[in-house]
Amino acid sequence: MKKTSFLTYFSPFKAHFSAFLLSCVFASSAAWAQFKVDVSGVGLTQVPIAIASFKGEETAPQKTSAILSADLERSGQFRAVPNLGLSMDELSRPDLALLRQKSADALVAGSSTRLADGRYEVRAKLWDVVSGQERGDYRETVAAADLRLSAHRLADWVYEKLTGEKGVFATRIAYITKTTSKYSLWIADSDGENAQSALTSAEPIISPSWSPKGNQLAYVSFESRKPVIYVHELATGKRKIMANFKGSNSAPAWSPDGRSLLATLSRDGGSQLYQIDVASGEAKRLTQNSGIDTEPSFSQDGSKIYFVSDRGGSPQIYKMNDTGSGVERVTFSGSYNISPALSPDGRWLTYISRVGGQFKVQVMNLSTGQTSAITETTADERPSFAPNSKLIVFATVLQGREALMTTTLDGKIKARLSGQSGDIREPAWGPYR
Repeated sequence: MKKTSFLTYFSPFKAHFSAFLLSCVFASSAAWAQFKVDVSGVGLTQVPIAIASFKGEETAPQKTSAILSADLERSGQFRAVPNLGLSMDELSRPDLALLRQKSADALVAGSSTRLADGRYEVRAKLWDVVSGQERGDYRETVAAADLRLSAHRLADWVYEKLTGEKGVFATRIAYITKTTSKYSLWIADSDGENAQSALTSAEPIISPSWSPKGNQLAYVSFESRKPVIYVHELATGKRKIMANFKGSNSAPAWSPDGRSLLATLSRDGGSQLYQIDVASGEAKRLTQNSGIDTEPSFSQDGSKIYFVSDRGGSPQIYKMNDTGSGVERVTFSGSYNISPALSPDGRWLTYISRVGGQFKVQVMNLSTGQTSAITETTADERPSFAPNSKLIVFATVLQGREALMTTTLDGKIKARLSGQSGDIREPAWGPYR
């Protein structure tokens, strides 16, 4: 199990390099297959929403209403009203009395029309069923290949109209897979679909990290038989070696302004945190101690750095100023806490804690220090926040298979993004496009 490698990583009897190598040894599997989203759980304040089948979508490459429904349910804020059998477009006049009888609070209906040039015009209308008022019209024209993205953007529009907050359905996630012969870095829609390979290698790839603008990924590749940090332009595929110092180069994390990377380097002995200037490649050391410091992450305003260290005898999460001063311990419950990730709104910290030999996603309220375990699974790893701070994606083992999951912060609504085959690891949720 990969969790054993984390134990190895923080053992004083094992080398830092070996630990990172072990963390990349995934079990062999068949080739990656398309994801299937399964939503489970019941929230306390879900809005019941009716989503009609869109006119014309039965002949379109993507079924907009189905993607819209899955997106909204996965958010934890909405519950699709079942068994309505509605088929209508944005010009239809809905039977609001019937919808009220079905306990629907909102309705979305629309159309997906193929134009003469092969593009599709997507239209939708949102109704407030309770008040009987229209809430707005949506319209865009897209290439056939972008119909799925269009459906995600429509879901974002509905989400914002009804909650007042930005949706994250049109964002992307990055993750790693391992098959019998290769490692692959994938970029996919937020629901795991439409995955595109950014990099394939016979050697391990680990620790993907999104740039603030979402146009680059930093990651660690072992293609030269040692851990080297690369920065990868997604639009062009061009790569730049960012850290190839003596020893191990690992755990990259972007600064909020995109001008530097945090990383764990062992070039001067030990495994300490450094800040690397992206333009020049110059590395400035931030920590000085005899233990292992790793898995750094900036706060959204760039003033604080959260990281993992075993300086107190066991791996715990600490924070410090961006200069490396003022180190404070953050986690006190349990003897093993790793993989910190901060919410973009600065209110929450998520991480992995070992509890009775099991590895679970934890969420901490940073203003109160109150912590809660939000998963029932036992082999969780690498949690990452959505850019609106409302959802977390993490990797786990569920029913004996590797899987990606998303969860609300209270753990009440979860969605499984599970491949039919393949080991799926190290998810990272990208920023708004």
